[in-house]
Amino acid sequence: MCTGRGWLATLAGVPSLFRRKPTDLVEESVTPVTTDEAPAAAQPRGYTPAKGRETPKRPAAGRRIAGPAKPLTKEEAREQRRAARAESAAEFRREGGPRDRGPERLLARNVVDSRRTVGTWFFGGALIVLVGSNQAMPPIVRLLSNVLWGALALGVVIDSVLISRKIKKLVRERYPKSTERLGSLYFYAIMRSITFRKMRAPAPRVNIGDKI
Repeated sequence: MCTGRGWLATLAGVPSLFRRKPTDLVEESVTPVTTDEAPAAAQPRGYTPAKGRETPKRPAAGRRIAGPAKPLTKEEAREQRRAARAESAAEFRREGGPRDRGPERLLARNVVDSRRTVGTWFFGGALIVLVGSNQAMPPIVRLLSNVLWGALALGVVIDSVLISRKIKKLVRERYPKSTERLGSLYFYAIMRSITFRKMRAPAPRVNIGDKI
């Protein structure tokens, strides 16, 4: 058996926590902080994290947040509507509407726009006839107004027949498989022929006298 002195000698040779100093325990319990875990404020300006590591987000404090758009005044809203209407009218003047779509419609427009039509003067002549037919006018003026009205009407009829015949011929030659109704094309072309050239929509693409 070991004596009391032997046990004391054995314990003296074994390291023990009871024999450490309090400062040693404090040093082991503290974990060192690496530079990656340091706060973003402590990192140097222009710091870029290593590849594969998450970029620290900037603090939201002090960041400018975009607010709602400033409402328009009545004058600004009115100006925007006017500009939108002008743009829409210009687009319609260039391209036309749904009824102007299709190669047959373009052909009909070109037939009308490539010639001088009596119908161009139809509305102007109708105004003269309206004024000249007044009972307050002398009989000779009323007579001339009626003659002018008859001449305009006859000219529009003849012009419409010639335009329709040419459209029929060209459509059958160029679009033999067209499903467009010829009657609809005739009416479309005649209505265009009695409209002033500068007021036609879509705008003419050919000049007077061009071969179609």
